[in-house]
Amino acid sequence: MSQDLVLREGAAKLGLALSDRQCERLRAYGALILKWNKVYNLTALRDPTTVLTHHLLDSLSVIGPLNREWPGRAKLLDVGAGAGLPGVVIAILREDIDVSCLDAVAKKAAFVQQVAAELGLPNLRGVHARVESLAGNYELISSRAFASLPDFFTGSIRLLAPGGLWLAMKGKVPSDELTELPPGIDVFHVEQLSVPGLDAERCIVWARKAAS
Repeated sequence: MSQDLVLREGAAKLGLALSDRQCERLRAYGALILKWNKVYNLTALRDPTTVLTHHLLDSLSVIGPLNREWPGRAKLLDVGAGAGLPGVVIAILREDIDVSCLDAVAKKAAFVQQVAAELGLPNLRGVHARVESLAGNYELISSRAFASLPDFFTGSIRLLAPGGLWLAMKGKVPSDELTELPPGIDVFHVEQLSVPGLDAERCIVWARKAAS
């Protein structure tokens, strides 16, 4: 089966109808990951099919829930974005969201900048910094297998705009981490995900600042 078909069928199972342009950009992004990976070691995955399922479809699984929770314009900070997951995928599918992919490793932030240039995504940028040193305000703050939930929330709480949301992509439901949250964090939904072609547990932990 062609990559195009795998991508479209996988997206359809996630309730998403990809346009030709979105499909083309996603495949181009996957190709860039594999190309730059030879030099920059962006991901442990080396196989085009695995990149498709474990990275692209995995990140696409957040789009439906994101559309439900935040249908309008926003600034999104993707913390510890690495090769730009899920931030780049969000930027491709949601052109109304300005995505900043943050990573402490300069070459990974540079890669995201290259992706933005090559794919023509004005709503995407790579940022080289540590989350603790960053300034700004974001309606959405995301991460994917980045750090423990307490560290993620504590490190980014001052960057979350009033009324904003965190979405943390995790594997298994992180029960231990959920019992160790710092005060002031309201986890309002732990959402199980099913990723086509991926035989592994996935979930999103949705949170906001607790009402004081």
